Amino acid sequence: MIVVLFFADLYLWSALRKTIFNYHFWHKYVVTFLFWLPMMMVAVLIIASVFRPIQDWNDVLRTYWIGFILVFYIAKMFPLLFLLIADLWRVIQKIPVFASKKQRRGILEEKEGISRSKFLQYMGYLSGGLVLGTMLTGMFKWVYEFNVVHEKLSCGRLPKNFDGLRIVQISDLHLGTWNSEKPLMEAIKRIMALKPDLILFTGDLVNFTTKEAFRFEKILSMIKAPMGVYATLGNHDYGDYVSWPSKAAKQRNMNQLYAFYKRLGWKLLNNRHVRFTRGNQQIALVGSENWGAHLRFPRRGNLKKATFGLEPDMFKLLMTHDPSHWNYVVIPENYDMDLTLSGHTHGFQFGIEYKDFKWSPAQYMYKEWAGLYTDKASGRQIYVNRGLGSIGYPGRIGILPEITLLELKA
Repeated sequence: MIVVLFFADLYLWSALRKTIFNYHFWHKYVVTFLFWLPMMMVAVLIIASVFRPIQDWNDVLRTYWIGFILVFYIAKMFPLLFLLIADLWRVIQKIPVFASKKQRRGILEEKEGISRSKFLQYMGYLSGGLVLGTMLTGMFKWVYEFNVVHEKLSCGRLPKNFDGLRIVQISDLHLGTWNSEKPLMEAIKRIMALKPDLILFTGDLVNFTTKEAFRFEKILSMIKAPMGVYATLGNHDYGDYVSWPSKAAKQRNMNQLYAFYKRLGWKLLNNRHVRFTRGNQQIALVGSENWGAHLRFPRRGNLKKATFGLEPDMFKLLMTHDPSHWNYVVIPENYDMDLTLSGHTHGFQFGIEYKDFKWSPAQYMYKEWAGLYTDKASGRQIYVNRGLGSIGYPGRIGILPEITLLELKA
């Protein structure tokens, strides 16, 4: 990877250096330093991780170190692309077959005052700058612009005693990515202001290890609801993205996670269910461990175990982190889940949402990726939360962090 990035940088530098070396002394060296800074950061990341595993770095330092590398190289892709097109255009013009055409084009370009290749280069620099500015804004502004989505859902089997049940769903906190406690405190204030009867968290509390959550324990313990706070596990919660020294060390990490949930007062539903009663009527909340269609994600969900003992005609609400579980198991195997709540996709943290239109690269990976979906044959529904935190790129563009209020109607 570092070799590919180095040669990409070298190719772009070959086009920039003539202009840069015409700058004044200190301008020249500042611009040169900034250009090569991402490559230096990559080198430091690789060398430092040999001596200290990346999961042991300070959470904020790791988040922004990787985030800045990602942002700068994505921004560099655009001038690289335009530069490549410009160079290919020049090569085509030099082919003997196109010689006469080349001469005519040269005359036109001189009249216009700028060659096509120069125009393409300038377009590359402009687009790269716009991308850089947008991604930095996503990191420091939009990532904490919490969006409350209010959905009123008609549920045919919901008992009348539960009509108007208010459920807040949050998902994908990824606590290792948050830069401070302040924005999380703001999110919790918004959650509690919705006055939910029940709060459900659909997985991915952390990025790598449980210790990322410890600094937020006091704040998270403020999340409470009359019917309780329930959670399920996501793919990141198992510690599978860490090279553990032993199986015992990995198990200690999981035990820390279980103990953390217990201290918060959040009830973790690992392939089991709970019942809620109002008068003489009941509904069931079912929690599945992570199950992902992609083989790189854990498949620990066991719906047979989770639903064992539940009556067939009872209203069932399922929490499962990965929405592909619904599409690959719940629907095909005819599990009678009236409403499923998932997360996982983050809406790719990038996309466009305007009124009834929405688009994101996530839709090419997941059939259900953000919002409410209904299976036409059975009428069963799934809601996919866009996530409250972020991972990889520590920002959001177009797809804002989500707090979902679901109001169920009998």
